[in-house]
Amino acid sequence: MTLGKGGSKKINVLFGCVLGLILSGCSSANDYGVELPYDAWRLGFLAPNYMEVWIETADVVDVKGRLFRRAMSGVAGIQTPPKLRGNPKGWHKQPGDGKGKHVWRADVPRLIYVRWQSLAEPQTYEAYIEIPERIQQSMLEGGKTYCDSSKVLIDDYRKNLVVGLAPGGVVKTWLMGVCIDAIEVSRIQGRIVEKGPHQGYAKGRYYRPPNEASQAYIDKFGIPYDSW
Repeated sequence: MTLGKGGSKKINVLFGCVLGLILSGCSSANDYGVELPYDAWRLGFLAPNYMEVWIETADVVDVKGRLFRRAMSGVAGIQTPPKLRGNPKGWHKQPGDGKGKHVWRADVPRLIYVRWQSLAEPQTYEAYIEIPERIQQSMLEGGKTYCDSSKVLIDDYRKNLVVGLAPGGVVKTWLMGVCIDAIEVSRIQGRIVEKGPHQGYAKGRYYRPPNEASQAYIDKFGIPYDSW
């Protein structure tokens, strides 16, 4: 399950252009020329129940053409309910923040590159996530929001980007706030990294096998590829 030749070529050209802007020292044409109304935005990752993921790197290019390498790496947020009671099929409407980090000193994002190991298969994938201008603008718009958990009005922004990584290379992205519902950014198909984990330097060795609960689910029910 990979990107078609046309889609792959298009996204590679896009990323090449962005890298060209970085190397030339120029700002992106989408530069808003404004500062963020908050200190940093957050980049989080999650995976469906039992479908464990290890993120080799997640790199960010902001709208000013600046590159932030390894803005996130490591394990993605996941649940492994006991006795195989969890359901990995599909995505939740409100997916949660995932496991992640704040991206400091960056403007709103233009592009995210992620390379990860799907431990459930195992397979290594990469993907380029374009952040549309409407999403960039939404990250700058905030206001008073009623928070159900605290029962008070708070100042909130959609400043949490959450990326779901599923077997088969499926990538789903949402934008949300602490007390603002998630909106969908995109659903794209990543591609297999032919060199394997760590771009071949690991000699085919993955981060680790799935944990006991994850492996037990996969052994009994398999991987629901068509559900994401």
